[in-house]
Amino acid sequence: QVHLVESGGGLVQPGGSLRLSCAASGSIFNINFVAWHRQAPGKQREFLAGLISGGPTNYAGSVKGRFTISRDNAKNTVFLQMNSLKPEDTAVYYCLATAGGTVFWGQGTQVTVSS
Repeated sequence: QVHLVESGGGLVQPGGSLRLSCAASGSIFNINFVAWHRQAPGKQREFLAGLISGGPTNYAGSVKGRFTISRDNAKNTVFLQMNSLKPEDTAVYYCLATAGGTVFWGQGTQVTVSS
């Protein structure tokens, strides 16, 4: 199976930037899709950005132009660069990966955007 661990969350001021990391371990060679989601209290989990192995990226309209998903295969890590952060970006951010027809989630990392 695949084990995912997010890091890099914290408190940032509006307009600031933050980079999240998702470190993958286990059966990582079978991963064909990685993505970032977030969930604010009382709301549904929301797709933010996805990357198909060997293919394109895609973004939710709410973050397009502000967030960038990328990966470092040598380090088995996926990143989410977040710029121009807004208070409404406050949420728990989760990493997702699919491998062998199974979906794996990380534990999540809290991002708080506030003055």
